Amino acid sequence: MGLLLMGIIMLASWLVGWQLKNKFEKYSKVHLRNGMSGAEIATKMLHDHGIYDVKVISTPGRLTDHYNPMDKTVNLSEAVYNQRNAAAAAVAAHEVGHAVQHATAYSWLTMRSKLVPVVNIASRFISITLIGGILLLNTFPQLLLIGIVLFALTTVFSIITLPVEYDASNRALKWLETKNMVTREEYAGASDSLKWAARTYVVAALSSIGTLLYYLMIYMGRRE
Repeated sequence: MGLLLMGIIMLASWLVGWQLKNKFEKYSKVHLRNGMSGAEIATKMLHDHGIYDVKVISTPGRLTDHYNPMDKTVNLSEAVYNQRNAAAAAVAAHEVGHAVQHATAYSWLTMRSKLVPVVNIASRFISITLIGGILLLNTFPQLLLIGIVLFALTTVFSIITLPVEYDASNRALKWLETKNMVTREEYAGASDSLKWAARTYVVAALSSIGTLLYYLMIYMGRRE
């Protein structure tokens, strides 16, 4: 049952990722009527929210966009930074949404940020404790239990990430609409892009929960 669950989640992850890629390619062809690039969109949204201490910079790679609260930078992949289409506008505004969350001390983001160092430490030992725990299941089952606890921390982190990501998208779409940054067609493309991006986090959370249950079944099976 555990393997079947993992298989279903892996298939769902692949399908969502494939659909996301197709959506971004589709809406990358919907050029913005206002002619603004992703970098310009991000800068304007920051200023409209009274944020002037966050820099918008270009970062190498594809889908590498993120907000870094440590150095207060909105990092946009090269395509998003320079392009002038609905997909770029959506991604740029979404990442600024995280900057707005940071500036307003959004509770879910604050909670996630506090968990980052704990999750980083847990991640270093998860693999060795889980693998070692399974190998030593009959002689030292406590090791697997430790691995399960460490993995549970990363699962909690992935669950907390969901409201953070959805809220950032909602902030982005609201700003794009209320400030008349996009046409109706462009808004529809931006909205659809962000919906599929958010679903990748949903699948990641479900995958983490499914994996956690799988290891719990192994541990409980040993007790039986």
